[in-house]
Amino acid sequence: MSRPRPLSRRPGAAAAGPRRVAKAPPAEPKLILFNKPFDVLTQFSDGEGRATLKDYIEIPGIYPAGRLDRDSEGLLLLTNDGQLQARIADPKHKLAKTYWVQVEGEPTAAQLQRLRDGVELNDGMTLPAEARQLEEPELWPRNPPVRFRKSVPTHWLELVIREGRNRQVRRMTAAVGLPTLRLVRVRIGDWTIEGLDQGQWKEVPARL
Repeated sequence: MSRPRPLSRRPGAAAAGPRRVAKAPPAEPKLILFNKPFDVLTQFSDGEGRATLKDYIEIPGIYPAGRLDRDSEGLLLLTNDGQLQARIADPKHKLAKTYWVQVEGEPTAAQLQRLRDGVELNDGMTLPAEARQLEEPELWPRNPPVRFRKSVPTHWLELVIREGRNRQVRRMTAAVGLPTLRLVRVRIGDWTIEGLDQGQWKEVPARL
């Protein structure tokens, strides 16, 4: 019995290869400004049932550019652009972050100068910061309210830093004898929480 002959290709015809699947176009860069409330985790899921970003923002594919502690409030940036996220979060870019800090005690000129000069913490000396005393700002009420000691006065400071150490502002004020009671981040670079109530967000052009 003769063997079947292979099918011949037309001259110049290419062998069929695997089909190429067209790549989806890259997602449009997004940048979200969010006014994070107190007691909300800076992540989208939590196995312990605590409040997360998912309770406020339903935009797929975005993630925080930097962090803001659970017990801190104010401006958080989120993006779907990895390069933008790195430029915002990486301390080497020294993007200024402005905080309004309610502290326990009466700030002195010497204490403010120590914050400006840099404070020795357990992980080294901080960079020089901007520090000044503020009149009490108009802010949303915190829930739950801050616990005060009636015998000790409280005051507000504005502190501008260009680093991103863990709980840095709280550690700095404590180191100079002014424990932080309430901490609100109001600005990162040129972005602010102006016009955003707590729990609100808005999208802005995705550029640094």
